[in-house]
Amino acid sequence: MLNHDAVAAPANAPIAAPQAPAGGLINRTTLLCLLVAVLEGVDLQAAGVAAPKLAPALHLVPKELGAFFSAGTIGLFLGALVGGRLADRFGRKAVLVVSVALFGVFTAATALSPDFTTLFLMRLATGLGLGGTLPNLVALAAENSPSERSGGAVSLMYGGMPLGGAIVSLIAVFAGMGGGFDSWRTIFYVAGGAPLLVLPLLIRALPDSQAFRAAAAADGGARPGILAILFGGGRAMETVLLWLAFFATLMVLYLLLSWLPMLMTERGFSKPQAALIQVMLNISGAIACAVTGPLLDGPRRFGYAITVFVGLAVFLVLLAVMPANLTVALLVGLGAGAMVLTTQATLYAAAPACYPTAIRGTGVGGAVAAGRLGSVVGPLLGGGLVQAGLSAPDLLLSLVPLVAVGGLLAVLLIRRQLRRQP
Repeated sequence: MLNHDAVAAPANAPIAAPQAPAGGLINRTTLLCLLVAVLEGVDLQAAGVAAPKLAPALHLVPKELGAFFSAGTIGLFLGALVGGRLADRFGRKAVLVVSVALFGVFTAATALSPDFTTLFLMRLATGLGLGGTLPNLVALAAENSPSERSGGAVSLMYGGMPLGGAIVSLIAVFAGMGGGFDSWRTIFYVAGGAPLLVLPLLIRALPDSQAFRAAAAADGGARPGILAILFGGGRAMETVLLWLAFFATLMVLYLLLSWLPMLMTERGFSKPQAALIQVMLNISGAIACAVTGPLLDGPRRFGYAITVFVGLAVFLVLLAVMPANLTVALLVGLGAGAMVLTTQATLYAAAPACYPTAIRGTGVGGAVAAGRLGSVVGPLLGGGLVQAGLSAPDLLLSLVPLVAVGGLLAVLLIRRQLRRQP
């Protein structure tokens, strides 16, 4: 539940919010943000899906392929920081539109890359756009909804990202990824072209944040420093809890997404079966975010957070000990996907309430950037553990303590937020 307070207000002293826009506007904002989140989910996973054909086509060695992936991650981190900060100056919609244009243009341009250097630069620029998009989606979905529904709106929006991940896998199938080397280019043409086609709709139909406009007018254009935004006004503890929770949970999510297919093949599943398990994980996560999102509003979110983090730990154990039976694996994958992605939705829904409206872009952008660092560390940690000889079941079980830490941090954050509500 959001408190649209003034810039100078401490985190424990919310000021009454301006009235949120009425029904149709809220639905339109949320649905358009959901659409952009789907497109972002497609672009985020496009590089990984295209990699098996891209690498031989451009004669990339493993080190260069790793640098290509890293370029996107660097861009995501910087884009989240810069995009959130700019949103507090120029408005959510303006920065979102520019970010979508950026990742659309440079994703499509990636398909034209003739060599590694061009490929690296295109992915870096794409990452900047992708990074700047998410903080503004979160802010718009939250601020253009009534405060009693903001958590559900953010969760519904976030569900678009795993849905996009599932869609890009289907695009790969229709693009003929089993065929010639140049089929990888189709992935980037589609993933980049779709956002550009949606841009006119966003410009025309997406409402900007009325709450932000009101807050910006009230503070007279004052722009506090970043440290004051993140740690001033009694916000230091919530910022630290939010960052650490994002870091821990995104470590788990990206380690799971990066290594699950290999872990499943090690358990005895074929590659198509392992891919199917991962697609089901994405789809179930998207559905769970949409269906359970309303539970993230009001005092119910405390119990919701406990449930999804405990549920994730349970399903990780089940993934580790289940037999090599496809039906069982699909059911467990459905549960694991629902849990791991609703833990993320829990944090994205909590993030806007940590910061006053006029500085929310910077605050949420910082949290997203902290999560991006976790998304880098997670796959690297998984690779190190696999190289050290850890078995698939043991690797999955090793994630349980990380889930416990992330869950504890999230629960402490939500408890603080509930205690300061009037």
